[in-house]
This record gives sequence, structure tokens and C-alpha cells, in this order.
Amino acid sequence: MAPGVPTGRPYMLSACEGWHVAASVGLIAYASRLGGDLGRLREILAGPLAGLFAGIHVLPFYVPFDGADAGFDPQDHTKVDPRLGSWDDIAALAQDGYTVMADLIVNHVSSASTQFADWLAQGPRSAYDGMFLTFGSVFPRGAREEDLLCLYRPRPGLPFTVYPLADGSKCLVWTTFTPQQVDIDVGKRVTRDYLLGVLDQFAAAGVSWVRLDAVGYAVKTPGLSCFMTPETFRFIGEITSWCHQRGLRALVEVHSHYRRQVEIAHQVDQVYDFALPPLVLHALTTGDSAPLLAWMKVRPGNSVTVLDTHDGIGIIDAGADRSRPGLLTPAQVDQLVTTIHRNSGGTSRLATGTAASNVDLYQVNCTFYDALAADDQRYLLARALQFWAPGTPQVYYVGLLAGRNDVELLRQTGVGRDVNRHYYTAAAVNNELRRPVVQALAGLIRFRNSHPAFDGAFEISASGAHLQAAWTNGDQAARLIGRLDSGEGLLRWTTHAGYRQAALTDLARHHTFT
Repeated sequence: MAPGVPTGRPYMLSACEGWHVAASVGLIAYASRLGGDLGRLREILAGPLAGLFAGIHVLPFYVPFDGADAGFDPQDHTKVDPRLGSWDDIAALAQDGYTVMADLIVNHVSSASTQFADWLAQGPRSAYDGMFLTFGSVFPRGAREEDLLCLYRPRPGLPFTVYPLADGSKCLVWTTFTPQQVDIDVGKRVTRDYLLGVLDQFAAAGVSWVRLDAVGYAVKTPGLSCFMTPETFRFIGEITSWCHQRGLRALVEVHSHYRRQVEIAHQVDQVYDFALPPLVLHALTTGDSAPLLAWMKVRPGNSVTVLDTHDGIGIIDAGADRSRPGLLTPAQVDQLVTTIHRNSGGTSRLATGTAASNVDLYQVNCTFYDALAADDQRYLLARALQFWAPGTPQVYYVGLLAGRNDVELLRQTGVGRDVNRHYYTAAAVNNELRRPVVQALAGLIRFRNSHPAFDGAFEISASGAHLQAAWTNGDQAARLIGRLDSGEGLLRWTTHAGYRQAALTDLARHHTFT
């Protein structure tokens, strides 16, 4: 039975300035893992996924796309890996009418890059001298113990890797993530020319959105954490202006305390709402909507809403930091992580923390579908909550197909994140699209894309485990009614013939919503 309308005296949050933003749903995908290359990805978008997505975030497709960190360690950021296609394939996506997003990897390049190899060989004589950060360049007078202990990084240990120079000496190169990802000095002219060259290539190929990957780590200041410092905020503003000069828009990718996301949102085009996934999971696994509603009161209106990405499910985004409480208490965070591991049958535990070679110990590696125990009702309600939250929704390709944890791929690679990075052929996509939960999700995406209510104002209320979220635009309305305890969800919406309603699980049967 579909849930009824919440009763009692619900907490009400009306729409605020900046929330009158309707944007169609976008897709996040690796070309290598959804189809196999850029041409096949384009065929899938035009074929079985036709009409679902207005935008496509193509995850790193540079040389090489299959390096130490699935393309986030570019040897050449200005070249498309020929095994995937060419810049013409990126331009073709834009010409097809998709809003194309690409990653600008701000913090580092591959240790196998031409620039780094040249610097190792020639040192001060290299044209790239000064481009790479070392212990000595950041701490020219040396570092005290407290300077090193205050450094913030996403994995245990210090962020340095020993590299040999051509003269036989050695240096400590700054490597925030993996030893193969060498950090660059964004304050140097040679580095800025490199980054500007990538942005010029993006603009020439029809890319319109730039995701600033790992930008929170990009500025190193002695004596500070070297993560999201005042200097980092200034640099984010500067690189955003570079994007605007080229007709590009900037999306900042930072996993951090939720207050930082609010601060960042004021100086960029969009930020990720990384707090939403753990809060939705908490609500749907405990029946407690209070943390989610508290976040709705303060979250930025210019958010990109996600439940899953190529990374893990961020926990730090809803948790406390050293000095500030989080949206979830430490006990609630611990309970959430335990629940995800239980719901996934323990497979997420195999892929998380020190159990696999992870770069992020503050994330749980798990598909969102498995995090909800592969419960179709709860999964569809989670997606509806994402789509009703103000902002621009994006769906990760594994989430689109309600994918399960790929334990076999995890065993092959030993990389925790690969549990949520399954490889789908075009035939596999067609097979997955026949599943009722995937068909219902496709119906929900079409609803979010087409109903005029989403151009209006938003409100949300809750009473106990009952929750309502609604968009209203004149006489047009789209209302989500959910029961967090059971996972049941109901939609009520206006059409030219009056109100209609359907359970979320029945949306596959509806082909028009207006």
C-alpha cells in the first residue's frame, strides 16, 4: 500500500532565494566502463538512454585513462586516450545537444608525464622547473614536527614520495594521493600555463562545465593544514574566473565539513551536495529525518545533487570535524557505516578503509543500491529525495542501473573504489534496463526532466517517519510522499486533466507526466 499523507504538525521549510532552479538530470560515466569507448558511450546515450539525460560528465578520458587512479593521474591532460577516441568525440556529444562536463585535475599530474620526467632528468635546466612541489619547496627552512602533523590528507602517513634525480641525489616529492600522482605548484607561471592550456582545449572541444578535481588540496602553505585554507579559497576564485573567461562554468569537488561547502558555494558556479548521500541513507535506515531537514535549511541552492559518484560514499561531509559538530553525531556516523556494511552483506567492508588500496579513508566504497540492501522501494525513494532536493541532479552510471558491488573486479585490482566501477557493455546495459527497478528509475528521471513544477518553489516537511517534499509553480505541483520506515514512496502531480498519483515502483508504466 502506498504511504498516506503525513499527519500531525510537521516541520515546514519554504523555498528560499536561489532554490528556484530547475535543471534536467545529468549522467556521470566512464567511457571505458559504459560501452567501452567514447563512440559507444554516445551510441548508448542516443539509443537505450535516449531522452533521459541533458548532460554528461565524462570521467577522465585522457592519456592514460587506466593509470594508477582510473584516469585521475594524467600523463597528458590535453590528449584524449586514442583507445577511447578523440576530441572530436567529445565535440560530437556537445553537438548532439548534451551539456558536457570534463575534469580539470588541478592538484597533480602523473609521475610518468613528460613534464615530470624532464624535470627529474634536467633539474633547474628543465623548462618545467618549479612546476612540482617538494618538501624543500614548501618548507625551505625545514619543518617542525607540528608543521607535519597538521597536514591534512585522505590517507595515513605523510604526503611525500622519494624520487631520484639524474645527478644521483634524491628529493621528497609531494604526493597527496598516490606515489604516481605528483603535486604541482599552482602559484608558478609554468603550472598556470599548463592549466590554462587544458581549459583552452576544453573550450575548443565544446566542453561547457569544468569539474575542479582535488582543488581543495591545491595550495600548500607552511604551518597550515594545506587543505581548504584561505589561500585555497582565493585560488578557487581565481581558477573560476579563468573558466568564465573561456565561457566555461566551474563545479568544485571537495569532501569536507558541510560548512565549507556553504562557504565555497558563494564564489563558484556550483558545488556538490556531498552531505546528501549519507543523510538520505541515515533517514532511510533509521526513519530519522531530522538531520536531513536540518541540512535542507542551510544547504547551498547552487548544488549538484548526487547519491553516488566514481568515489565512495562520503561520510566526512555529514560528520563533525575537530572543532565543529556535524549534521550527524559520531555515534550516528558509526551506525551508518555499520549499517552499510551489513546491508551489502559485508562486501563494502572488503573495499573500504585499510581493507583495500584506498586513497580515501573517510569514504565507504559501496554501490548505493547495495548500501540500501538492494531494496527497490527504498532505492527509488532515495532517488526521489535526490531529485526533489533543489539543484542539478546527476546520476552515476552504476546507480542508474542499480548496480551491485563488483567483488570480482575488486579482487582482480585490489582497488577499493572498483567495487563501484563495474564495466558494462552495450548489451549489458540493455539487459539491466529490463529490470523493474531500473525502468522505474528511468520513469522518475523523465518525470524530473519534464514536469513544470520544478521551475517553481520548493518546500519540505516531516512528521515522524512520514516525509513530504513538493515543488509548486503556479497551478502546477509535484509532490513526493514517503515513509522512511518502510521505504514506500508515492508521487502526486498535476496534469492538464487534473491530479494523478502513482507509487514510485509503478512509474515505468507512465510515459507522460504533463
